[in-house]
Amino acid sequence: MQPVQVILHEGADVQGFRRAARSLIARRIAPPDVSWTCAQMPELFANDEAEAARPFTLPRAVAELIDQALCHRDPDRYSLAYTLIWRVLHGERAVLEVQSDPLVHRLEVLRKAIGRDLHKMHAFLRFRQLARADGQEQFIAWFEPDHYIVEATAGFFVDRFRGLIWSIFTPVGSLHWDRENLIIGPPGSKADLPESDSFEAGWTQYYESTFNPARLNPDLMRKEMPMKYWRNLPEAKSIARLIEAAPARVEEMIQQEMAVSAKRNPEKAVAEMANQNPQSLEALNRIIAAAEPLVPGATRAVLGEGPIGAIAFVGEQPGDQEDLQGRPFIGPAGQLLDAALEKSGIDRRRVYVTNAVKHFKFEQRGKRRIHQKPTAGEVKHYRWWLMKELTFVKPRLVVALGATAALALTGKAVSIAQARGRTQFEDFPGFITVHPSYLLRLPDEAAKRAAYTAFLADLKQIARLAQAEPAKAAAAE
Repeated sequence: MQPVQVILHEGADVQGFRRAARSLIARRIAPPDVSWTCAQMPELFANDEAEAARPFTLPRAVAELIDQALCHRDPDRYSLAYTLIWRVLHGERAVLEVQSDPLVHRLEVLRKAIGRDLHKMHAFLRFRQLARADGQEQFIAWFEPDHYIVEATAGFFVDRFRGLIWSIFTPVGSLHWDRENLIIGPPGSKADLPESDSFEAGWTQYYESTFNPARLNPDLMRKEMPMKYWRNLPEAKSIARLIEAAPARVEEMIQQEMAVSAKRNPEKAVAEMANQNPQSLEALNRIIAAAEPLVPGATRAVLGEGPIGAIAFVGEQPGDQEDLQGRPFIGPAGQLLDAALEKSGIDRRRVYVTNAVKHFKFEQRGKRRIHQKPTAGEVKHYRWWLMKELTFVKPRLVVALGATAALALTGKAVSIAQARGRTQFEDFPGFITVHPSYLLRLPDEAAKRAAYTAFLADLKQIARLAQAEPAKAAAAE
């Protein structure tokens, strides 16, 4: 017996398949005796013959599976669907419950592929605005589906954009909605779309603003948004740049969060900063610069500056001028230190200067900001930063300028009169002396000259000790 040939329209000819299936079942023609083909012509069966065939009823799950599977490009889709109908009508109404059945499994694979394709069209279709002669707004979109899903997706777009006039063109068909009627038309062309519009620019800006670099996973992105769709997505032009900038944006987000956390709970904020474990002085400074001041009023963190491996001078905290300009030791005390270093034979450009507390604490008196001494608790807050800073600076000698610096470096209150001179700060050889601001505050000129002379003597000893440290290190190696 020659197989019965059924010719259906190209694409997902669901109605043609139903008519053919009714006729075949009425004539008791088994699946092996049917040949299914597609072409740009009407189906083989005449309308009157198909309509005269007695309808049959299928379980809803079976009908839904068939309707979705017929949207697939698999050339065997009609044969598979008719085989399932035949089996259901010949005693296997529960066949879908047998997931291991080869026919059921294959049809489920087709259905899942259609589900993915529908999801991609829902997610990755982008409209562009088109000017109409009658002044009304019309929106045009282009999409390239993997399968024949245009009709299947029509309901989704009508529900979502019911109040708009729109057209969707694809290589396998088109949809047109005028706010009342849906027309399913022939395939279209990407050339039918305008090049771009203001809405597209706004959408791209919105996409960039909502892009979360902290959740960036390029492999997952390419899986969920395959690159084949990128050429039709306006936001895709931004993806490469957003990925490249993601690490810097993540760090910026972390710093902003730490700043908020510091304002709420300074002690917790310091712990969170310590947990970041920065791997360079630059990374540490970025954390400090972004942090909320742990003392009130300061406008910025004043970071240390100077070469690596030099003598490190640690002061108390930035002053008014340091806070305004963002550099350490540039106010009156800094100028005195510069002069004393020069007289002691120490090149100011070859020393590292920083402070125990990184922000300026002050009391506002009229237009003036009067320095306030930081509390022991505030010094403790900043100690982690200072010690981490010194590990990156690798100083040959650390000099504590004043009691606050000595407290930060030793972790305990220190009397300058008793502890002045050479010492050890954890892993660093150290020296304790007065802060230059102490010399400026002395009211008696004779006492000031004597204190300055003693300070110069300390600096000369510091210079000798610093020269000796590299030799010790070389001998130890």
